Amino acid sequence: MTHTAADLVEQIVRTTGLSSGEARRVVADVAAYFSEDVDEYVKRRHQELQLRGAKNDEIFERIRAELTHRPVRAPDLTARQLRRIVYG
Repeated sequence: MTHTAADLVEQIVRTTGLSSGEARRVVADVAAYFSEDVDEYVKRRHQELQLRGAKNDEIFERIRAELTHRPVRAPDLTARQLRRIVYG
């Protein structure tokens, strides 16, 4: 059985009490999050963690760990490969 975004919105409205507009925004946010490719994810997370004061060594180890938990598993990237994604 295939579910559509509309089915998901209806389920969220039924189970959370959110309005349909709020539920649509949640579905859109989740869909955008999961459509992000590895390079986009690495760049975004690096920037977020850097803004929180983390240093690169810590950032790249954390990103490596996070990538193993993505819905579509990313390749096992080294810190050097992650640096190349971020800095070119």
